[in-house]
Amino acid sequence: MKDYFGYNNKICVVTGAASGIGKATAELLVELNAEVYALDITKQDIPGVKEFIEVDLSNKESIDEAMEHVPRHIDSFFGVAGLSGAKTNYYKTFTVNYIANKYITEEYLKKRMSYGGAISYVTSTGGLYWDKYSSEFEKFTNARTWDEMIEALHAQAKEDTIGMMAYPLSKRAMNYYMAKLAIELGPQKIRVNALLPGSTDTGMKKEFEVEAGGMDALVAETGTAKRLAKPEEMAQPLVFLNSDMASFITGLPLIVDAGANAMVRLKMKTDRMNMRVGLKLFNLGFVQKQLAKQLEPLQETPTQEKKEDPSTPTEKEQPKEEKQQEEKKDEPELL
Repeated sequence: MKDYFGYNNKICVVTGAASGIGKATAELLVELNAEVYALDITKQDIPGVKEFIEVDLSNKESIDEAMEHVPRHIDSFFGVAGLSGAKTNYYKTFTVNYIANKYITEEYLKKRMSYGGAISYVTSTGGLYWDKYSSEFEKFTNARTWDEMIEALHAQAKEDTIGMMAYPLSKRAMNYYMAKLAIELGPQKIRVNALLPGSTDTGMKKEFEVEAGGMDALVAETGTAKRLAKPEEMAQPLVFLNSDMASFITGLPLIVDAGANAMVRLKMKTDRMNMRVGLKLFNLGFVQKQLAKQLEPLQETPTQEKKEDPSTPTEKEQPKEEKQQEEKKDEPELL
């Protein structure tokens, strides 16, 4: 059978490869016979991967060291790693989501990619309206070096500011940067795109659930599917974007959300994203306290959660066989 996707022996770099969409992407690329270099802060055994490289994407020196382990020539880059901001501060959230991607691109990809190369970033439907509110993050997209971007970050918020609002701002900045980069690299025949996932069942599911106000509210954002997407349902279109099958696609923010955005456009659903997210208002003390209160469920231990749920049978009350069946049923579909 013809290699329609064109990944055979291609050198592919995947960040965030230890779990979720990143891991599903790495596994799919291995199946397509690509030479995969997987990057993440947590070491993970993925059969068939050429090398797993540990890296802290919030640290410039760690990125530089990791990229020394990657071949001098790169065919395809998948920037999947990201943080929700629910458990990390503003600086770390924005740095991993945006600054690391831009730094890797400017410092390494532009020098190591050639004709036919492809770059895809995983952003978010939380990064919609990137064109309308670009004035909020232009200082980041105009900054060229790591130090300039960090300086802009210091002007944006204090380090200990809760990272929730850094998430949509960083995702909008990535969508904007992707579009500009696609035009810049077009003459070199290097394509650049972004995947904008809807709600997906990854390791950050609980964080997004709390931010949304509960699982029902999170599922309500999943369009016609009425369920969270599986990681592989995002990895598949992501791998397509960098493949030969998408050779005429560049500069595309591909929304994969089971029609949720279409419902918004048809006014069948409330538009929750058409707003500014970089306002200094979000850094004020009383707003920070409200955000911290909203995130309190993430601070609870499993023991505390069990005590607070009287409807959950104890191990003594529930037959062992029935308990095992229920655990299997409730097991999240994580990769």
